[in-house]
Amino acid sequence: MFESRFQTFTESADPSHGKARLSALRKELVHRKLDGFIVPRSDDQQNEYVPACAERLAWLTGFTGSAGTAIVLTKKAAVFVDGRYTLQVGEQIDVKIFAPVAISDLSPEKWLERHAGKKARIGYDAALHTRAQVKRLAAAVERAGAELVALDSNPVDAVWADRPAPPLAPISLHPKKYAGEDAAKKIARIEKALENVSGLLISDPHAVAWAFNIRGSDVPHTPLPLSYALIVKGRKPRLYLDARKLNAKTRPVLEKLATLRAPDQLQGDLKEAGEDGLSLRFDAATASEKLVAALENAGGVADVGADPIALMKARKNAAELEGARAAHLRDGVAMVRFLAWLSGAVPSGRITEIDAVAALETFRRETGALKDISFPTISGAGPNGAIVHYRVTERTDRKIGKGFFLIDSGAQYEVGTTDITRTLCFGKATAAMRDHYTRVLKGHIAIARASFPKGTNGAQLDALARVPLWEAGLDFDHGTGHGVGSYLSVHEGPQRISKVSNVALEPGMILSNEPGFYKAGAYGIRLENLVVVKEASIKGAERSMYDFETLTLVPFETSCLERLLLNRFEVAWINDYHARVYAALAPHLDRKTRLWLKEATRKV
Repeated sequence: MFESRFQTFTESADPSHGKARLSALRKELVHRKLDGFIVPRSDDQQNEYVPACAERLAWLTGFTGSAGTAIVLTKKAAVFVDGRYTLQVGEQIDVKIFAPVAISDLSPEKWLERHAGKKARIGYDAALHTRAQVKRLAAAVERAGAELVALDSNPVDAVWADRPAPPLAPISLHPKKYAGEDAAKKIARIEKALENVSGLLISDPHAVAWAFNIRGSDVPHTPLPLSYALIVKGRKPRLYLDARKLNAKTRPVLEKLATLRAPDQLQGDLKEAGEDGLSLRFDAATASEKLVAALENAGGVADVGADPIALMKARKNAAELEGARAAHLRDGVAMVRFLAWLSGAVPSGRITEIDAVAALETFRRETGALKDISFPTISGAGPNGAIVHYRVTERTDRKIGKGFFLIDSGAQYEVGTTDITRTLCFGKATAAMRDHYTRVLKGHIAIARASFPKGTNGAQLDALARVPLWEAGLDFDHGTGHGVGSYLSVHEGPQRISKVSNVALEPGMILSNEPGFYKAGAYGIRLENLVVVKEASIKGAERSMYDFETLTLVPFETSCLERLLLNRFEVAWINDYHARVYAALAPHLDRKTRLWLKEATRKV
């Protein structure tokens, strides 16, 4: 049977330990003369996926979601989550000792304002919070008449006896044939982009990986070497990483580009820069308050704002785009093999959500090029598909039967990163199911077919995906699309297609196109391809225009379409897309799978 190498299906934290661990932490707080402590789900670089040694929130509370915060006071404790995790948190924590709180109902700041108590000393680890986060917390604590106290060491670490060691995964060089540009040229571009400051602290490890053309495996699902870099105009860059991650091949290459420094030397180097009167740009999204304060306290000027590398990294060059197309061709073959297998296996009545995850991973591994999955696969049958960020476990595993089955997955290949969602229908769809599915597909097509003038941002396009749903009084509560990296993070900014994105879309930017609809307790629908922004050729155009090239090569389910809801342009798009999918994938498939694909891509 199939097995998963990269995804586990059991809960990694145990809520039964919560009472003892909370008691130990409170004793440590008393020892430090603190009345409370804030435990975010973050590492010191605000990564989406964090190393095991940074999973403090999961260790303390049992909650394993990718975002959340715990606040521990002398007699109260709460865990705060967003809408993705309101169901999960109640199942994973001991609600007798931790109160689960939805951030939409009450923010951590408002909770602190109500419960901190006058003259209370509330501690926080300055390495785990950005300046903006600290300002919000400080204001809340001040309103409560309490004091926010920055700590140099984390109290959770003091009571976490078997805390894992920091990761030491080897660093590899990302070849120019995939990166498309020498690291030295990237660094020169970065230095040139620094206006009104002396230099830049690169605190986002994705940005470090891109700038120095390196990759690693310090965190799950994203090929990151945890590292920092300091670029000061007119000086050789400094690269902060554990030298044990380097070998005889990588060390000399990196030594030519930068002075290699140990991570624990960064604090002192920032102090030195401050004493020299330097002004440094800090990334508002990833630089910790501890690092910003190190420069300022020594007399330097901290300019906290956008990291200029983010936009450089978002605009993929020709080599990166070629790699993305190659990755999607390879991934399309694996996906179609999986879909063909699944269509034959589900009628047996024995296939579960976990079986589907393991099978898909196996088909991807059989490409011979899979490095990792790009995020834990979302595999939701029936009502589980209505949970937007559902993660199947052995406890929640359902058999895939009649109705909708949603599978959202992705892969990391050295040439590129993929992310795809398909909603499949087994058995006969009801009229409501057909209506909902078709409206989601219409929204997807609206984005895929869009042409827009230079300067258009994601917020201006987002409504196109929603109009077919709005016409029926429906909507979805997530963004329509996120940026995607080049053998880096599957969730990359700053570009997005969402109601709140003001970043202009530019050629080379890769985004997801993933409208959805979720009927609680019944089913979920999401249809996702990756697209890349390109220059549009429009006869008679008076402005520079852009449109999208679709990268993903996998057929959509057509058995549940409500044909009367589709106009002729939408029908033409589906048929043209499916013809392209068949032409690209058929030569790489065995006869049986090719016949399945021919049927799956027949004209609507």
